[in-house]
Amino acid sequence: MEPTMDDEIQLISDGDGLAVIGSPTAVERFLVSEGLPSRDLGLPRLGSVLAAAAGVAQAGSGISANSGRWVKVTEKSAQALKKYQLMKGSSPGVSLGVLTEKGKIKEVLELAPRSFMTDPALLAGAAGIMAQLAIQQTINELTDYLAAIDEKVDDILRAQKDSVVADMIGVDLVVEEAMTIREQVGWVSEVTWSKVQATSATIARTQAYALKQLDALAGKVERESKIGDLARASREAESAVQEWLAVLARCFQLQDAITVLELDRVLGAAPEELDRHRLGLRAARQKRLHLISRSTECLVDRMNAAAGTANTKVLLHPAASRDVVHSSNHVEIAVADFHERLGIERGRQSLEARRWVDAAAEARDKVLDAGAEGVGAARRLGNDTLGRARSAAGKLPSGIAERALRRGGHGEEG
Repeated sequence: MEPTMDDEIQLISDGDGLAVIGSPTAVERFLVSEGLPSRDLGLPRLGSVLAAAAGVAQAGSGISANSGRWVKVTEKSAQALKKYQLMKGSSPGVSLGVLTEKGKIKEVLELAPRSFMTDPALLAGAAGIMAQLAIQQTINELTDYLAAIDEKVDDILRAQKDSVVADMIGVDLVVEEAMTIREQVGWVSEVTWSKVQATSATIARTQAYALKQLDALAGKVERESKIGDLARASREAESAVQEWLAVLARCFQLQDAITVLELDRVLGAAPEELDRHRLGLRAARQKRLHLISRSTECLVDRMNAAAGTANTKVLLHPAASRDVVHSSNHVEIAVADFHERLGIERGRQSLEARRWVDAAAEARDKVLDAGAEGVGAARRLGNDTLGRARSAAGKLPSGIAERALRRGGHGEEG
């Protein structure tokens, strides 16, 4: 029996997520068979927006008969996707395909002419909504992150006396209001967009300021050479880093929210520009991630270098050395958690503070590893020294000579 329209599932991937579109039953069977968690794609909103645009009214009305789910690209979902050879779509960076189903997924077919996803406007709209969902996922994760690091994170941000951070808090209220209106209305009006379109500059300024504060902490740790000063600088960094990471997290969260609003605005006002706008926003977001990654990794590298220095001095300064390594590990843990929420991948291998006895044992082992040759050389050197002492003793007054021989033959005079 030939597959029917109800048997088909549309798959669209943009690298960050996978859209699964088809009849509700077929979509559900596919997701269950692959064991993939998903969330609603929001197809009705796409249909209502595009139905108002010239030339896509018919395609827009066809969306209502389908169900759409979005799957975040993770290691598990990426493995599932490898089974299906998706083809390059008309929208940049988007791949797509159609699956036919007879009880289970059977094979990937060439995109059928009857597929509504062959319409460029619909495909661009779906890609735009997928980008919004991926960004919304990060927004949610950053919300959880801010709640986890401190239940009073808002108090931390508001306690900042810097005017730059205070300006961001004002932007926070404006953006939150716009997101609330969008959730209630379903789209972004010109009035709503006018309230937030100028706020990106304030957020960027706050982000740059927070990064400079982290760079200053890293520089201070790097400049200290005395172990006591290094321990003090490391403790200060440990205390301040979490607060500045909270500021960065809120900045990134707000900028992501503005991106969601902007995509909605372009989708409604100029859907033909959505693809180019989506790619531009993606590039700008990657640049922000790069700046944050570079600054925070530099901080971690300098903290680790300080920990390495402290470990070499643990014999003479055990308490201060442990403090430095402890602070380094705490900073690295904080940064690693922050990176995970933003999707920045970085391996973590923390140093561990060595106990004084471990360092002492290592020093002892190094001496023992010198070997018999080293011991023999030391004995020869000692004998030579004693011989020279005896020879010189004959030229000294008797009392001095006796004391010199006693020191040479028996160690320090008791």
